[in-house]
Amino acid sequence: MKVRGFIVACVLMLFQQSSFSQEVSDTTGTSQMLGSKSRKSLRKTPEPNILFPDTLHKGRLIGVLSTQGAIYVGSLTGLYFLWYKDYAQSNFHFFNDNSEWLQMDKMGHFLSSYYLSRVVYNSYRWAGVKEGKSIIFGSLLAYAFMLNIEILDGFSAGWGFSVGDLAANTAGCLLFMGQQFGWHEQRFMLKYSYHPSKYPKYNPELLGNNIVQNMVKDYNGMSVWLSGNIYSFLPRESKFPKWLNVAVGYGAEGLGVNVPGFDKYRKFFLSVDVDLTRIPTRSKVLKGIFTLLNIVKIPFPALEYNTKGQFKFHPLYF
Repeated sequence: MKVRGFIVACVLMLFQQSSFSQEVSDTTGTSQMLGSKSRKSLRKTPEPNILFPDTLHKGRLIGVLSTQGAIYVGSLTGLYFLWYKDYAQSNFHFFNDNSEWLQMDKMGHFLSSYYLSRVVYNSYRWAGVKEGKSIIFGSLLAYAFMLNIEILDGFSAGWGFSVGDLAANTAGCLLFMGQQFGWHEQRFMLKYSYHPSKYPKYNPELLGNNIVQNMVKDYNGMSVWLSGNIYSFLPRESKFPKWLNVAVGYGAEGLGVNVPGFDKYRKFFLSVDVDLTRIPTRSKVLKGIFTLLNIVKIPFPALEYNTKGQFKFHPLYF
């Protein structure tokens, strides 16, 4: 099971997101201080210069480039010595793993590449790089990082370069890039949720020995959601809650175990969600916390349909 890219990407997302969320909240606060006349003159779709400066800040840019370079080299070097070095190497080869894990591993790549694109984009905009360049740099650098992991897999005897993983990485970067170019905001975002499942005890080596490992290894308890903001498609004068989203999710059961009675099947969900970054608050601390937590799907009632032909209602689904 290839969770290395997902683990490293999550670490990078949390590190950089925490580094820049405070600065983003500062500039967001500035936009909230605009007079009523200025607010009325703005389109509902935010202009690129509302949240970030359009004047290049060389000191910040040097810091961004230095930090990203150190993280990029350090994470890939560490990944090689902590993971790949202990496994047999081979000539570069491809490996088709698209039928494994019912594509839940691909959803992890989709999620990781999307958020890496957002984080790198935010860091360049914080440094004053123009909107268009920041979108391109953010997406391409995230794509390059994930591509390097696939190349390392290509030289590992136990795995191989996965075209399916590459396609999922591409989709995540394009989801961010397309929305940012089209709307200058993310009206649809990817989110993650997890609940403990019954499966790890039957294969703890593969699915994890504790809750922390389970959260990145046990695909049975994971769901990946596409959460869409309703207000962003409504007229500016609408009184609809700005923070309320509708979400569709994907999950699977019976993965990583070979136990009689455990069926392998897909699950599809419909639920509501909250875009925490759209909740009004003047607290910079809360804005930073909301930014960090927004990757997690808020537990709400959910309707499930699975490939066993069953409909299920969950009063509260994690």
